[in-house]
Amino acid sequence: MAFDYDLFVIGAGSGGVRASRISSSMGAKVAIAEEFRVGGTCVIRGCVPKKLFVYASHFAEDFEDAENYGWTVPKAKHDWKTLIRNKDTEIDRLNGIYHTILSNNNVELYENRATILDKNTVQVGDKTVTAKYILIATGGTPTMPDVPGIEHAISSNEVFHLDEMPKRVVVVGGGYIAVEFAGIFNGLGADVIQLYRGEQILRGFDHHVQAMVAQEITKKGVDLRTHANPAKIEKTADGLVITLEDGSVIEADAIMYATGRRPNTHGLGLEAVGVETSLNGAVVVDAYSKTTVDNIYAVGDVTDRIALTPVAIHEGMAFAETVFGGKPRAFDHSNVPSAVFSQPPVGSVGLTELEARLQFGEVDIYKSEFRPMKQTLTQGSERAMVKLIVDRATDRVLGVHIVGADAGEIIQGIGIAVKCGATKEQFDATVGVHPTLAEEIVTMREKYTGE
Repeated sequence: MAFDYDLFVIGAGSGGVRASRISSSMGAKVAIAEEFRVGGTCVIRGCVPKKLFVYASHFAEDFEDAENYGWTVPKAKHDWKTLIRNKDTEIDRLNGIYHTILSNNNVELYENRATILDKNTVQVGDKTVTAKYILIATGGTPTMPDVPGIEHAISSNEVFHLDEMPKRVVVVGGGYIAVEFAGIFNGLGADVIQLYRGEQILRGFDHHVQAMVAQEITKKGVDLRTHANPAKIEKTADGLVITLEDGSVIEADAIMYATGRRPNTHGLGLEAVGVETSLNGAVVVDAYSKTTVDNIYAVGDVTDRIALTPVAIHEGMAFAETVFGGKPRAFDHSNVPSAVFSQPPVGSVGLTELEARLQFGEVDIYKSEFRPMKQTLTQGSERAMVKLIVDRATDRVLGVHIVGADAGEIIQGIGIAVKCGATKEQFDATVGVHPTLAEEIVTMREKYTGE
């Protein structure tokens, strides 16, 4: 049977674009559809603009520190509109680069919503096309709870397009997105209250990381309230009012919800074609990213495996190699390094202490908490932490967790060591780079016996 394309990709985010261009380079005729902007969540309204906002928010602290290092610093003033304008310019540039990547790799772009009609047919805009293989790469989307007045709140999608900088901000949620934006608004000068219904923020991270970040963001001015859950939101002449379940009331100029994301599968036509999804809408796939329909695959956040851009990219490459490269490859989702751009930031790879104890039983813990060298002249109170988790039976390092400046940069290199199965003895044999935060990773000798 002849098809219009060998591969049709739905979703032009990082995973879909990588899969399409690699497949094209292997000789496949490829098309891709995107209903919003090419580049996906990460590039357009996710990690890239967020990191730019983090940079912007940290300057206030840098200006303060500069005075202690001998600089005369005039009173600084931030202009929100300049930040938004320059951010938009950069996102437009990246969007253009993604267009160029697709064009240069002979991938035909449809800038329309696509839905699956049958296992080989896609409706894209007002056109129907056929393909031998279909790849779903539609990512995720923020979820908003069913709270009265929720229409007055914003998500991580809208936060990048606010006309004015809010002076009083409530951030609802305890995950990394909530923590990052609480730090961003706090650094830019807003009064920030962060609400989380659970006991501790950053669920799923190592417990020492959770405690350290909670401690540090509170010291920096974020009013962190756990066991706090909104009951309703009301709009008033002076702004917004959020009432909590305990009856307490908070006035705000902006309320941002960061309470989770769901796979973006609604209305794709998956049920009709027989593609199985989980309760939260995630596409169910095997180790090779194949769905329950033989010629339909899915990669990235839409599969709800590990919702990280680099993971989606690797899954997209593995898909191309499997289907068009003649070299079936299942991407290994273990020991994926990650970063949280909180203030201070977090870098983690491998298992948490709880996960390690459950999987391996006897483990050794090495932990160091200290004041970073930069703080010695500023008289700042910020603390940093490095933690190693080691399998007692084999001496293999099972997890590394860092809280402190440049943690995200440091954990990339450490991720290689953990992925390769390095032992504590090999960490110890590595000479530290002095004076740095990172040297703590290879200089800890005393086992940690605390809680």
